[in-house]
Amino acid sequence: MTQKQIAKLIDHTLLKPATTAQITNLCNEALQYGFASVCVNPCHVKLAAKLLQGSDVKVCTVIGFPLGGNTTRVKVFETKDAIKNGATEIDMVINQSLAKSNAWKKIEKEVAAVKKACGDILLKVILETCNLTDKQIVAACKACVAAGAQFVKTSTGFGSGGATVKAVALMAETVHPFGLKVKASGGIHGFEEANAMVESGADRIGASCGVAICKD
Repeated sequence: MTQKQIAKLIDHTLLKPATTAQITNLCNEALQYGFASVCVNPCHVKLAAKLLQGSDVKVCTVIGFPLGGNTTRVKVFETKDAIKNGATEIDMVINQSLAKSNAWKKIEKEVAAVKKACGDILLKVILETCNLTDKQIVAACKACVAAGAQFVKTSTGFGSGGATVKAVALMAETVHPFGLKVKASGGIHGFEEANAMVESGADRIGASCGVAICKD
């Protein structure tokens, strides 16, 4: 793929503590490079929505971030509040404790509740693959399929590891037949890394280095 093609797949991300000026710059870069979305913390959604109003760049935010330890009720509230504030895509973290306990029916129920709160808004589900075995990754993907999510996502970027070609390929193999897509996120710093993720089955790239990827 070319840098321009990769740009259209990038969720331009800033999830560390950020100033108004930094969020403004993030949005301006997204507009300049034609990124798919900006991904910001919930407290910045209103500002991002205002800055990107009328453009094709989506406003993505995170729910239950970064450990997924919130109750389902809290995640549902977070989701509704984010959408009210202007979010047009939701990236939720599954409950890591439930995942490590192989409680897949509970994971499915949680994701389904958040999807119901999303309505027509796109839902991406973060698995945090560095904490899971291959078997657990497949089981988590299947739970997301059953719950009605549109994407599965590798990582928060705050775990012990980010996206890997192996995990992306495994996720794509599991969910693509059901029409779901894959977002590779975490530790993607350059064009070659981003392109490798796409070749492995990623349909979207989450990165804080979107500009660097496009200039690489």
